[in-house]
Amino acid sequence: MPVVVVFEAYAGLARRVLAGAGRLGRTRLVAVDGPSGAGKTAFTARLAAALAAELPDAARPPVVHTDDLLDGWDDQLSFWDRLEEQVLAPVRAGQAGAYRRYSWVRRRFLPAQVPVPVAPVLIVEGVSAARAAIATDLTLAVFVTAPRQLRLTRAVARDGPAILPELRRWHVTERAHFAADGTEARADLVVDGAPALPHVAERYYCRIAVGDAARAVR
Repeated sequence: MPVVVVFEAYAGLARRVLAGAGRLGRTRLVAVDGPSGAGKTAFTARLAAALAAELPDAARPPVVHTDDLLDGWDDQLSFWDRLEEQVLAPVRAGQAGAYRRYSWVRRRFLPAQVPVPVAPVLIVEGVSAARAAIATDLTLAVFVTAPRQLRLTRAVARDGPAILPELRRWHVTERAHFAADGTEARADLVVDGAPALPHVAERYYCRIAVGDAARAVR
């Protein structure tokens, strides 16, 4: 099947999300998934800004980064109960959630609670954010991808070469997870996190589709 690459506006995607149904209670849950270093955080920030521009009070939607919920490197996939109990379950019930952020420097959770208000949209970003277990709660599942060597280079530039042993182990685990979970195949939107064609990155993202069919927001 041919691969189709299309540049689309974050503003248009924001409007599509807001037109979608809330499935986490009344909240529209957006999961931004994909391997480490693919560009998930940048995509999330730009989508959040576009959503804020479309909301009546210009309120930026809450964003939860799964890296903030991990209890260190060995909690790569097993953190989910923490996310469910502290964030997803309360929001699903129409109540504010809260979690403690993990400090990768101090190697412990910080005492302060990070509030997660009930809002029209909640974005969860990070490896395994769009796992099959959450599929029925999602309004939009995004999978961001990029070449493996570029992802490694980005991660080292961000966090330093000392993380390489743990990072390589992380990459093995995330590849196994994505293969077993079928995350990319289930995603509503697959995004190229390293497009070669020139574009205004703050306004446009690069969608990848097999054939000419794009998946719609639910």
